[in-house]
Amino acid sequence: MEKKKVLIVDDDSRNIFALVNTLKAKSFDCLSCLSAEEALKILEKDNSIDAVLMDMMMPEMDGYEAIPLIKAIPSQENTFVVAVTAQAMAGDKEKCLQAGADAYISKPVDVDKLLHILGEI
Repeated sequence: MEKKKVLIVDDDSRNIFALVNTLKAKSFDCLSCLSAEEALKILEKDNSIDAVLMDMMMPEMDGYEAIPLIKAIPSQENTFVVAVTAQAMAGDKEKCLQAGADAYISKPVDVDKLLHILGEI
């Protein structure tokens, strides 16, 4: 079975470190970046990415702004986007899904739940 490639977008390198190590141990290929702007540049050039884990709360461009831009890239319109956020209040999941996310997970990330979500790709 071909390894799935995941792009992790988070402005906190500690979160990236934890997610990369967890996902690599489960046989995912991982790319990462620290901003939504950088993620858009990567996604415009690399159409081999199967899923994006998008931190929703970042400076400059947040996930709510970035997800529709990702889906607007012709080669990425069907890319599976998971909203990852510390915002776990009522309505936050719906807000993420309205922005175009395909799935939602709150921080701290429950690894089993994340792997279940990524099992859909």
